[in-house]
Amino acid sequence: FAQVHSPFEHAAEFKRDVPADYICEAVDQTRGWFYSLHAIATALEHSPAYKNVICLGHILGPDGSKMSKSRGNVVDPWELMETHGADATRWYFFTAAPPGNPRRFSMDLVRETVAKFMLTLWNSYSFFVTYARLDGWTPATPALPVSERPELDRWVLSELHQLIETVTAGMEAYDVTTSGRAIERFVDDLSNWYIRRSRRRFWKTESDADKNAAYATLYECLVTVAHLLAPFTPFLAEAMYQNLVRRVEPDAADSVHLRDWPAANVALIDRELSRDVRAVVQTVSLGRAARMKATLKVRQPLARLLIHARDADEQEALMRLADQLKEELNVKAVEPLAAGEDVVSYRVRPNLPALGPKYGKQLGGIRAALAALDPNDVARRVAAGGSVPVTAAIALEPDELLVDAVEREGYAVIEEGGYTVALDIALTPELVREGMARDLVRAIQDARKAAGLNIADTIALWVAMDTENEDDTETRTMLDEYAGYVSDETLATRFTVAPVPDGAATAAVTLGGVSLVIGLEKSGTLAGGSARPVSEEEE
Repeated sequence: FAQVHSPFEHAAEFKRDVPADYICEAVDQTRGWFYSLHAIATALEHSPAYKNVICLGHILGPDGSKMSKSRGNVVDPWELMETHGADATRWYFFTAAPPGNPRRFSMDLVRETVAKFMLTLWNSYSFFVTYARLDGWTPATPALPVSERPELDRWVLSELHQLIETVTAGMEAYDVTTSGRAIERFVDDLSNWYIRRSRRRFWKTESDADKNAAYATLYECLVTVAHLLAPFTPFLAEAMYQNLVRRVEPDAADSVHLRDWPAANVALIDRELSRDVRAVVQTVSLGRAARMKATLKVRQPLARLLIHARDADEQEALMRLADQLKEELNVKAVEPLAAGEDVVSYRVRPNLPALGPKYGKQLGGIRAALAALDPNDVARRVAAGGSVPVTAAIALEPDELLVDAVEREGYAVIEEGGYTVALDIALTPELVREGMARDLVRAIQDARKAAGLNIADTIALWVAMDTENEDDTETRTMLDEYAGYVSDETLATRFTVAPVPDGAATAAVTLGGVSLVIGLEKSGTLAGGSARPVSEEEE
């Protein structure tokens, strides 16, 4: 594979052959043109000129007003092509709204498309190429059958072949918006779940069956996505195809646009696995929200995560996949939230604006009757969408009640969509030290990047304590306790707690109120596939 540097290295190809009048032509004129094709074909050939055409609706300015030169809100198509290219413009038009609908348009909206989708895909593609080059991996490298690969591989391939089904059905129905958005969701899952959770598989030294399975899986995903993207972003799809396929398979078709459309392998689709992983992803999202609520960064380990899912099947799946939750949320244990466990209590109030006009003078009695009910039982009924009987004659609907959750001290709790996630946020000295070690690793990675080191470069590492804090036992204990972990994570062949020598690259960091100075210099380069992965934070 050729090394990948920038998504815009093929900019000249992305921008070519896009006539300005196609982009800014008024929709009425466009429809008239396509009608004229039919009229001419009927007169000359006694047949229609085409069976179907996708025509865009009116293009509006950023404020929703009609785009016109007199208003000064027209977008210069050549500036648009030079800045973002044809593919980004096409993708925005395909996915922002169904094609026939009016839509707002601006350079900023196309820029958001580039950042949200195209750069995410390019970073995933670049990640694969970077590590495949380091390892010398090619599609000819033997890989395990899919049925024998890890669950993470089987999940993403199941999602991939469901995507092929969705995009194929959408394109056959000329529904480009549904198809494009499905590709966008898959690329997000590929980048933010599959690749992120597989980093260490690509990083490890040995090229074992697990590592080759990861390469084969990611390669299939990227090549298939390039094929599915061909009608949407023809230049981006072609650039990926030429490097991923043509460069290693000289006998392959000259262009992605000359290849057969992918066919879904239904044998690889596991909808139950897809459901289980979706529950994990949702739980992780809520867990991160709980961390933000408690102002605890993910690098700080926590003791426990308590979870309650929507049903017994999801609860069982979450407990079976607990290791993923531990890694994603940086917790030591995952436990089911037992019925009646006191991590949150509820306060129930009548929604007076909704009840006042309806019950008038009866509000006093309703308030008193509501106060006598078990607030936990009321909260469960409201969450389930059921009514709550408060008197023999009156039952209140969920929108007629206000339910406030009050967390128990020491927990951060999030409830949403039938899920309850509770983080035990009490910090022991051991947890604090581990969090400091993770912060130190992050600072060293930043220093590596600032020093211009490559991902396969090893380093000699020094950490110097501020003279005013040399006797800080917690920091000193952390440096001794986590020396091996820090060295492994940063590719340090030597780790010394000592003053930084002259000539080393330096960076300052504060951990637990203690100032440290980091020093590092390149000590070598790992051979083969050993390399430090790019962390989620660095991306």
